[in-house]
Amino acid sequence: MKKIYISIFVLSAFTFTGCADDYLDVKQTETISTDDIELFNNDSGAKTFVTSIYSKFLDWDMSSFGWIGLASITSDDADKGSTPSDTGTDKDVLDALTYNASNPSAESTFNANYDGINRCNQALAILPKLDKADPALRERLMAEAKFLRAFMYFTLVKCYGGVPIVDRVASIPLSAENKAMQLTRKTTAEVYAFIEKDLTEAAAVLPNKSQYADAEKARASKGAAYALLAKVSLYQKKWQSVVDNCNMVTGYIISPDYAKMFRLEGENDGESIFEINGNGAVPARGIQGYSNVQGVRDAWGWGFNQPSQSLVNAYETGDVRKDATIIFRGATLYDGRVIPVISADDPNPRYNLKAYSSAYTSAWETDANIKYLRYGEVLLMKAEALNELGQTSQAIPLLNVIRHRAGLGDTPATSQAAVRTAIWKERRVELAFEFDRFFDLVRTGQAKDAFTVDGKVFTVGKNELFPIPASFLLIAEGMSSQNPGYN
Repeated sequence: MKKIYISIFVLSAFTFTGCADDYLDVKQTETISTDDIELFNNDSGAKTFVTSIYSKFLDWDMSSFGWIGLASITSDDADKGSTPSDTGTDKDVLDALTYNASNPSAESTFNANYDGINRCNQALAILPKLDKADPALRERLMAEAKFLRAFMYFTLVKCYGGVPIVDRVASIPLSAENKAMQLTRKTTAEVYAFIEKDLTEAAAVLPNKSQYADAEKARASKGAAYALLAKVSLYQKKWQSVVDNCNMVTGYIISPDYAKMFRLEGENDGESIFEINGNGAVPARGIQGYSNVQGVRDAWGWGFNQPSQSLVNAYETGDVRKDATIIFRGATLYDGRVIPVISADDPNPRYNLKAYSSAYTSAWETDANIKYLRYGEVLLMKAEALNELGQTSQAIPLLNVIRHRAGLGDTPATSQAAVRTAIWKERRVELAFEFDRFFDLVRTGQAKDAFTVDGKVFTVGKNELFPIPASFLLIAEGMSSQNPGYN
């Protein structure tokens, strides 16, 4: 393992490009204290602090099993999968919306994002001290750290509502002020304002994606900052801000082939704005377990996060996205792999194709990526905002761009209400298994009805948010309280 020890916090260093000189090589038995800043006072050392933030997205607790459970299995797009007898206190209760404050996925997602935020704060504290590193590089790296911190806080606010805003490295020993910072929940509005500040500052500095070298295309760019700002505005129904920020996302295209976007050949393509890169080659730097836990059961995977019949039914006849998103038993995949049929009453008839790795199918760490922001969603966000602003005639052509790529004709919707419904439906099939559906249902007010159709009880006033982990509230000692409906 390659690592550097910083203060009381461990930053695991990794390269998402696969170049060995992009991370600091330290023997497992060695530690390096940043008390001696000169060890990192160069371009390579400066990069290490931000590279370690990106590496967090490869962790099991950040992007894999817990996050899949929280953001996907809970939705009507997915069922738990695995086997009916596989029950306990996590994925089955998430599927049924009966989880409580001790849910492991809610806890791991909360902790993982704060782990990543701590890495961001470490980078932002140390980079200004590296006066022998290139000033322009340091400024860009700090902007990347702010984008990544904003990204993590957006995950937290969507999941839990108001959360503590930890915006700096706490002093040791911990002062009363820093303890309160770490343990006191802020309001949802305060968290959104903090996210917007970070993204605005990042957007002013970050280069366009086209300005990065090919080996650095996965880094945060100006387009990523504006796209995330648009999404943050979408969740707050700040419609004109959505349009304005979408207009700032330039230099991207709609990829002509939907299916290829989610294969190795589609990594960081012209539509991709921000994605987490996996590398299955030795040394593997893939997302831990991401492909495996969603892989075909009894073939190479665990079979979790099964596409639901409800999702299958949502696709129109002729929509190419269905077969580009869902692995069906008995199908032959694009690389020639045949998916075996187990039995007619197989409890796992479908799987997530977007998590599939052709080259490293059975590996724990694969080359499968997660596309978190792409230009197709920017068009849908802009369409939704324009429609809400009463500019429905301008929204429809954007919706049709997405439909045409899917092999479908123009939307029949013409009224504002009908176009609103059409956009919501298009988001479902366009972004399936890209971790948006549950949060889309909540932000648009569709959740109760959608889950009723899916045979689940969504409790209004409770299930809009996940529980604050009981373990956090225990150490908060009354400085923070639980979300409504949980105990």
